[in-house]
Amino acid sequence: MSTIALSSSYSSARAAFLAAADAAGAVVDTFEHPLRGPEGDPLGIDVAELGPRDAATVVLVVSATHGVEGYCGSALQTHWLTTWADERPQPVRIVNIHALNPFGMAWVRRVNEDNVDLNRNFVDWSQPPPQNTEYDGIADDVVPTEWTAEAQQRTLESLLALVGEWGLPKLQAVVSGGQYAHPKGVFYGGTGAVWSHRWLRDWCAANLADAQRVVIIDLHTGLGPWGHGELIASAAPDEPMFQRALELWPDSKSMMAGDSVSAVLAGDWLAVADELAPHAEVTPICIEYGIVDPITVLQSLRADAWLHGYGDPTGPDAPAIRAQVRAAFADDDPAWIATCWPRFHEVLDAALAESRAGAR
Repeated sequence: MSTIALSSSYSSARAAFLAAADAAGAVVDTFEHPLRGPEGDPLGIDVAELGPRDAATVVLVVSATHGVEGYCGSALQTHWLTTWADERPQPVRIVNIHALNPFGMAWVRRVNEDNVDLNRNFVDWSQPPPQNTEYDGIADDVVPTEWTAEAQQRTLESLLALVGEWGLPKLQAVVSGGQYAHPKGVFYGGTGAVWSHRWLRDWCAANLADAQRVVIIDLHTGLGPWGHGELIASAAPDEPMFQRALELWPDSKSMMAGDSVSAVLAGDWLAVADELAPHAEVTPICIEYGIVDPITVLQSLRADAWLHGYGDPTGPDAPAIRAQVRAAFADDDPAWIATCWPRFHEVLDAALAESRAGAR
């Protein structure tokens, strides 16, 4: 059996994924992104499909909704294609979407080319975006205009004082829940549907027309204990999407119930997954793998937002900040990704076992 490992760059992760998809006999489509990576490398979303196009059941596995988190997701997708693709149930269509946010993965950012968090971008853009007035009050501390040692210390102390006043869960909710008024801030949702958002809706409309059941596994990192994969559904506990998730994965948690490692989010794409195939029974889940503590994660995101908002993403500060972000979202210790693998295999296997039964 092949060894599972994180790739050192987006380009090497992409090459490994495409080689594994080809070896598995997958049909691959590539959708070019309009921008380039830090070394001028081309970017794109690669879709590898196994199984009949007209299958009643489709299982989607998605990496890099948050770009840098795609190093984990890509490794899991590639390892599955390399070692387990032959074990799949034949009547089921399995689709691996590699690097939904390829710009963020290549630049080692959580966000996209517009500094937009893709999982805050799926709001109803026919309506005014949600307001986050408490973020407005601390925006200058979250992402200061300078990133000197003094500015970092001063603003971090201000944020830690809020932890003492509000508690860490409230600070996490205010900072990470989504904001639409500070384009250089963190967890920014944008002003309209971004490139990856539009691509996902278009691809689903064109490719899921025959599906009766769609299971979605979205791969994430950054929250929770080291190596632990928490299953998070975006639907409320009383909604059918959550009830179906519980049937597949009994330890699933609802983000809306307040007992998961995630704050309640505005604009999360799994929350509107049923819109992507409105004729089908859709069951989405996120696997969230932890690495470091929440303050360390926040510090990396603050540094990254400063670099791209006020600094120089190609300048002398960039390598250290990119390394800081990678360390918060992709642990290069081989033991970490080896610990992540069994959870992914368990979750995907449960989806395929149910799909096998449903396809009969």
